[in-house]
Amino acid sequence: MADLATFPDLHDKMDTLIASARRCFDLGLQTNAGGNLSVRLDRRDAIVIKPSGVGFAECTRDNLQVVDLDGTILSQSDLKPSKDLDFHRDLYRVREDINAIVHCHSPWATGYASAGIEIPCLTVQTIEKIGRMPLIPLSRNGGPQTEVEISPVFTDMHIRAAVLANHGTIGTGKTLMAAQYLAEIIEETAQIAYVRDTLLAAHGKTTADLPRYGTAAEAAKGG
Repeated sequence: MADLATFPDLHDKMDTLIASARRCFDLGLQTNAGGNLSVRLDRRDAIVIKPSGVGFAECTRDNLQVVDLDGTILSQSDLKPSKDLDFHRDLYRVREDINAIVHCHSPWATGYASAGIEIPCLTVQTIEKIGRMPLIPLSRNGGPQTEVEISPVFTDMHIRAAVLANHGTIGTGKTLMAAQYLAEIIEETAQIAYVRDTLLAAHGKTTADLPRYGTAAEAAKGG
């Protein structure tokens, strides 16, 4: 069993994950024991991840799992890491810039995911912060997405977030807060998109103008 004292940032990262998980729960992005979130430790060869069967609101230092990127469980606990551990580990391996992952079954975004519709980046904020949220289909056997389906999408360095068909969303970032913000933006955008499309249909319209730039500064640069 590895000496967890070799991870001096462990408790700080755990506390940050606990705060992020609680925020997700309080905002209604995740209820019950679904979803998962993780953060890379500074040594970069291990992560902290939510355990399986534990809700976002119940995460504590005692139940969070520490796992090597090779899959070895380093923490002493009767609990198991999230069942989505493999795709978390793989994303950290293929993207050095990703230090945190927030995966939620947030209702508005998952509604789009269950309809097989990619959530459009239609606001100034989503164009700036995300650019595109690809819809990743179910696995070949019709089950939940794994690293086989997810990692190839994220080899594109421009991809920061994705929607999993019939499943939920993934937000990534250099920090947990950055990944958290993307999870929130995804859910907000899904709700806005639904309202927009409902209003367009009610008024007999099929399209609406989209902003060309994410910010006025980008517009001034012409890029």
